[in-house]
Amino acid sequence: MNRFKSIAFISGLVALACVSPSCLDENDDNVALYRPTALVTVRPSADGTFSMQLDDVTTLLPANVKTSPFGAKEVRALVNYNDNGETGSVRSVHINWMDSIRTKNTVPSLGDENDLRYGKDPIEVVRDWVTVAEDGYLTLRIRTLWGPANNRHYINLLTGVNPENPYELELRHDAKGDVNGVTGDALIAFRLADLPAADANPVKIKLNWMSFSGRKSAEFELGRAHQNPAATTDKSTHDDLVD
Repeated sequence: MNRFKSIAFISGLVALACVSPSCLDENDDNVALYRPTALVTVRPSADGTFSMQLDDVTTLLPANVKTSPFGAKEVRALVNYNDNGETGSVRSVHINWMDSIRTKNTVPSLGDENDLRYGKDPIEVVRDWVTVAEDGYLTLRIRTLWGPANNRHYINLLTGVNPENPYELELRHDAKGDVNGVTGDALIAFRLADLPAADANPVKIKLNWMSFSGRKSAEFELGRAHQNPAATTDKSTHDDLVD
């Protein structure tokens, strides 16, 4: 049995923010309305408005929502929206719903203390359109075992694991003893602001993790040509991802 878990059982929350009380009323028979149409970075502005970064060149401006449902926090989010007929790099859209993804900072490697501090429980990284490095973030669909008590799990992304390569990272999972149950998936995102600026564009990020079948790794291509870095995945280096 496979189920999709709310990130609430990982380390905090995933807020399903239906941005209008009646946002599903008119289209509740439309299956497409329940599926996300994009993965974005929600960026609040100083004047209280917000925008959504779709990719390295496209910004979405919500026409029907004035303030971010996530307050002053910049977060990754799934969104279902309709275009308002505009083209170009800045487009007006109508938001049907938004769902924030648990968005965290990276943490420093503690060397021999990593197992104790960050855990060493197995986890899988799933090959999916939301498993991507873009816009200065690494967003992952993860898979592990979840017990019936829905105990909180902790997921962290470690920097400084390889002194010779600052772009080598390690995903750590602490299940807090919740190591039996059924397989389930969840989403989590990490800000990559602590990575050093690169002279070349793009750079390769190497992600390591302990899976249920041993150590695995994957590489992501991170671009730095824009003020808000973006990236695309290099599928040829993703053999260790599970489907």
